[in-house]
Parts: sequence; C-alpha cells; structure tokens
Amino acid sequence: MPPYPIGILGGTFDPIHYGHLRPALDLLEELELAEIRFIPCRIPAHRGTPLITAEQRLALVQLATDGQPGFVTDDRELRRDGLSYMFDTLASLREDSGDEMPLCLILGTDAFRELHTWHRWQELPGLAHIVVMQRPGLLKPLIPVLEAFTTPRVVYDRFALRRKPAGGILFQPVTQLNISATQIRALLARGQSPRYLLPEVVLASIHTQSLYR
Repeated sequence: MPPYPIGILGGTFDPIHYGHLRPALDLLEELELAEIRFIPCRIPAHRGTPLITAEQRLALVQLATDGQPGFVTDDRELRRDGLSYMFDTLASLREDSGDEMPLCLILGTDAFRELHTWHRWQELPGLAHIVVMQRPGLLKPLIPVLEAFTTPRVVYDRFALRRKPAGGILFQPVTQLNISATQIRALLARGQSPRYLLPEVVLASIHTQSLYR
C-alpha cells in the first residue's frame, strides 16, 4: 500500500495562531496525512523582516504544536543561510524522505495565487503535490500562466495524493478563521489582549518574553 503523505506548511509564523492550526488539523484528518511539518522560515523572500527572531518564532511553533499527534516542528530553514526558498526546502525534504514518499506542500489561497512569483515555482510539482486550502465559495479566476500550470495537474481526492509522490494540485476546503498575525501583533503593540486568537501557551510565552511590544 502506498505510504501516507507528509504535509509541509511553511511561513513566517509571526506569531503562529489558530488560523494556521485549525486548517492544518482539518488537512491532517481529512487527507489522512502521516504528519504535517510546520517549517518557520529564517529569512522570508516575499515579505518584510519578522518582528522577532527566527529562533523565537520556532519556539512559539513548538509550543503550539506540542501535544497534537501528527504535528511536527521542523527547523531546517533556520539551519540554511540566505533567503528561505520553498524549492530548497522541498528538495531537502525529498532527499530525506526518498523518491517514493508523497509530499504535500500546503498553501493558502492567497499564496497560491502568487505562486508564479516564487523562486523556481514551475519545478515545485516535481518535488511535491500542492494542496490549496480553499475558502468557502468559488475560486477567483487565476492569471493565464497560473491557470495553464494548474489545469493539467488538478486532482480531486486524497487517494490521488497517495498514488504518486508528487505532481498533483488538490483544492481542499478547510475551516476558515479570520485571524491574522498582523492583527495579533497590533493588539499586543497597543497593550490589548489577543486571547482566543492563538494558543494560551503561545500567548503566555509572548508575555513572558515581552515580544511584540
């Protein structure tokens, strides 16, 4: 029987919150993934420098994912110099997991719509499937170059992700929580509480270290 896929969820996680965690749990269970690896980037290529260090963000991710079976914190981008490119991360994971293990790069809808701006983006399906966390309602039309990239690769169920190690694109509905790290940072900067937007253990660590003040 083909192995269960490994999910890969990258990002700045500045800080990690329930808008990351709940959809990831949806995917873990609905797609029957072996695990989801949360991979904080060291130096983001597509946004400004995070307000706290990569090591601090990694520690918050570890706190948030501890205790949830199937959630794994992965520090490989912190161990690599230069900008954190997902192509390099997937290549590293493919080297570790071998040629037959299905890998699934997990993206939000907004990130997927900007995929054509990523480093070596057209080579990503050679390393992993792409799972797009779909918001309720119809997906807005893609730009032509991304539409041409997507259409021949679309698959429709979790079983397709197990039949091959890479190459498919699956649009998967998930719980959508209107929470953003920007909102949480703004609340903290104003001395207001972001409670119920992120795990209590993460919030306690933020307060203990006086982060985002």
